[in-house]
Amino acid sequence: MPSLARLSTRTLLVCAAIGVATGILGGIAGLITLGVLAVTPYLYGLVLGVHVLPGIIAQEVLRRPLVALITHVIAALISSAFNPAWAMRFIGTALLFGVIQEGVAALTRYRSWGRWRFFVSAVIIGAIVAAVVGFAVDLTRFETWVQVVYLTISVLGPVAWTAIGIAIGNALRRAGVAPKR
Repeated sequence: MPSLARLSTRTLLVCAAIGVATGILGGIAGLITLGVLAVTPYLYGLVLGVHVLPGIIAQEVLRRPLVALITHVIAALISSAFNPAWAMRFIGTALLFGVIQEGVAALTRYRSWGRWRFFVSAVIIGAIVAAVVGFAVDLTRFETWVQVVYLTISVLGPVAWTAIGIAIGNALRRAGVAPKR
């Protein structure tokens, strides 16, 4: 895997710009989290799914190793400004999601940028979200239909946000944001 020294300044600046923009969205998601968990916990997967955006957009635009992880960390730092008490949650989520996205890309040695691999990482993230948050909200206390909706939305939330991230990344590539190789 290439070192950070092999990433150009332009690449790092694109990561930073994407990280700031998606970090603002992550911060907003963090602000509404407690309300969603209190009123409609089965929709939390949709809210948490927004945190896949930094890595998806960065990888779609830049198509280089490490950009998902770098962009996720920057986004987490920006999100932390919205709710400093949750800084470690934002950073932990960023590291987890970034490592998953980098890991799926690394399996193809960063040579295959087909849409399928973005969605593979989204489903993995969705399954983890479903399991972790299911325990956190004690999903068993809800009726069966709520459990099914919760699990479905937990997996489909990151998938939906991934589709949005791919569309944004494609638009940025067409606009010329991607550095020349």
